[in-house]
Amino acid sequence: MSASLATRRVLSAFLAAGALVGAAALPAAAADHHGRDHRGAKSSIVIGDVQYDSPGRDRSARALNGEWVEVKNTGRHSVNLRGFTLTDRQGNRYQFKDFRLDGRSSVKVHTGQGRDTRHDVYQDRHQQVWDERDSATLRDNRGNVLDSDSWDGRRHHRNG
Repeated sequence: MSASLATRRVLSAFLAAGALVGAAALPAAAADHHGRDHRGAKSSIVIGDVQYDSPGRDRSARALNGEWVEVKNTGRHSVNLRGFTLTDRQGNRYQFKDFRLDGRSSVKVHTGQGRDTRHDVYQDRHQQVWDERDSATLRDNRGNVLDSDSWDGRRHHRNG
């Protein structure tokens, strides 16, 4: 009986120590995750490439459509992006209409005007949006941040 009691005490002490270590590590991991990763729950809809501050006159059709943010679906299943938004640091906002993004595909959100297709949509703006030092934030139709990305003209900073 004493061997069994000793075994239970050792096991109990081991489990209690493991619980304390786990409890102490959890806030540190959560704080680290919150500080570096601006993405909400893991989503298959993310920001891909960004072409900002395209060359040319700011208001020319070529310059406006030469800047874009790519939205990618890394998952296998298609997702309806209705109500999803893409915003910049200054608060400019593009909201997707009824747009189904196929699995493992992408769409470029151009600043200027054009005819929306499966791979290109247009904000219909008359001025450039994505500056040399800016950010892009992608939110779902409930306002949850799915991904964000920023750049400072020389370096591209992945936030998600």
